[in-house]
Amino acid sequence: MPRPQLFERARALLRRPRLPRTRRGRRRAVQGLVLLCVLALLPATWLRMTTRSAVTEAGAVAEAVAGAPSAPVAMVFGAGLWDGEPSPYLAHRLDTAAELYAHGKVRAVLVTGDNSRDSYDEPDAMRRYLTGRGVPSRHVVADYAGFDTWDSCARAKRVFGVGKALLVSQDFHIRRATALCGAVGIEAHGVPVSEPRDLTWYASSVRELPGAAKALYEATLTPDPHFLGPDEHGVRRALAK
Repeated sequence: MPRPQLFERARALLRRPRLPRTRRGRRRAVQGLVLLCVLALLPATWLRMTTRSAVTEAGAVAEAVAGAPSAPVAMVFGAGLWDGEPSPYLAHRLDTAAELYAHGKVRAVLVTGDNSRDSYDEPDAMRRYLTGRGVPSRHVVADYAGFDTWDSCARAKRVFGVGKALLVSQDFHIRRATALCGAVGIEAHGVPVSEPRDLTWYASSVRELPGAAKALYEATLTPDPHFLGPDEHGVRRALAK
């Protein structure tokens, strides 16, 4: 068959995908679809199973704080800035961390986020927010290379020497954060921040499906973070004070 005719036939098949005509073919198609769904949900199932007893039940801030154990450090993961200030989701995380500090659950707060360019500085915005809510600046430590959840966890352990921490994030993300920090050797307990079930919440929850697959890869192979750098003593100094 001449090459132009082959191209035309291929285009026709792409435009009009053919469904299996036989019962056996349809059965195999359904089985394949079910297998794909199972494989897609396996990482999320792994997250839930590995963090089953390491995450406080979601609820109001007061309930989450009351149900959290004590730890030397709270870790707050970045969640974006709006005009240089914490986004609503990030502000809610920081509010919870401030309450953990105020109630004596932690003695220092590690804020970890993106500062990959001069015009975008999550950690310093997070620090300003916390100090404005009563957390002393000397007890807030900034990690400027927390480019994603894995980097934040790996650097907390390998750069800042964190061995035990309360992790603060939204309920749809907290299990992934807890599993990854556990994979690097941190004794981690998740403190979830509840949010209204709006479009943003559902979109973020859907995004966690590929995030769970990425987390399984990272927890298995434990790659280096994008930027490791030298040891930082900020957490040790904050705890000493």
